Amino acid sequence: MILESLVTSTNASGELNVAPMGPIVDAGITQIQLRPFKTSTTYGNLRATSRAVVHVTDDVLMIAQAAIGRIEPPPEVRPIDGGWFVLEKASRWFAIEVVRWIDDPQRPTAECAIRAEGTGPPFFGLNRAKHAVVEAAILATRTHLLPAAELLADLERLQVLVDKTAGDAEREAFALLQATIRQRVG
Repeated sequence: MILESLVTSTNASGELNVAPMGPIVDAGITQIQLRPFKTSTTYGNLRATSRAVVHVTDDVLMIAQAAIGRIEPPPEVRPIDGGWFVLEKASRWFAIEVVRWIDDPQRPTAECAIRAEGTGPPFFGLNRAKHAVVEAAILATRTHLLPAAELLADLERLQVLVDKTAGDAEREAFALLQATIRQRVG
């Protein structure tokens, strides 16, 4: 199954990147596969270092900001042994190392071994508005792939969930994603 998450990785110089990604995991999260686009920073970082951290979080504002490439202020992270960086707000995290690549012209698969794992603040849960933000974040990363009319129709459908069940963070995150998507599709 796919686990919506945030992935931290670093390049050879140690610069941190935070990106939304849906790794393929088993139910017990004992196996993780990443499928980054070859054009992504995460792909370049994984090729350079073979390391990343997969984070489970319900911080939808950070997910939204990562989806558009502007996390402000930068997220709080802490280093752990082995050169990985963990997001302080993550409810659960998995430090992984790529052990094998399966090539693909667009999205190769990185089969990963879990080298360390831990927990952070309790997971609040995903209400319908949080779910809508996650879906809108995915749309924001696909504006170059999907027709504008389809993207805007999906945003309208998701807006209803935000209107009914959102708190302040969900409203802010959804508004950020809406503005970004509308700007990108013209």
